[in-house]
Amino acid sequence: MDRGDGRRIAAVVAVVAVLAVAAAVLLWPDGHHRAAPPPPAPSAPPSPSPSPSKQLPYPYFTPGTCLDHPQLSTVITRAEQRPCERPHDGEAIANVVLPEGLTSDLQIGRALRELCKDPLAAREAAQGGGGPYYGFPLGPYLQYYKDGMRDATCTMTASDRQGGQKLTGRLR
Repeated sequence: MDRGDGRRIAAVVAVVAVLAVAAAVLLWPDGHHRAAPPPPAPSAPPSPSPSPSKQLPYPYFTPGTCLDHPQLSTVITRAEQRPCERPHDGEAIANVVLPEGLTSDLQIGRALRELCKDPLAAREAAQGGGGPYYGFPLGPYLQYYKDGMRDATCTMTASDRQGGQKLTGRLR
């Protein structure tokens, strides 16, 4: 292997590392928000969860939709809607729209956490204490943001890691 090959390999490794860090920052749950433990499963017959009203190339759910996410569940590779009456990672609590002018995945992640702060605080208060609960915003990577996609979902979860506690019913 000559010097050029070594430099190319080093450049590829550096790019992969930067992308991995950007993805982790954008998708890492916000650990500052804690509230009541998950409510018991409702006694009413199961009702279907709402489905997303928009088709986007990244996870997007309407409020009230229960879901599993691959950063919280080990058995899936993409975010998926789940029945709220069965164990699930989180519930969509609000939809938000990202502002114009963001130029990095890091800025998008920060904006998502800020936009989801108030809806998360309101839902935490409605749970009646206890905890912990976590904010877990879902939104576009920079690539999609640059293409004009600004819609995002604020979710609330009972865990901030894979294999952690699940919700067992709808949030209050």
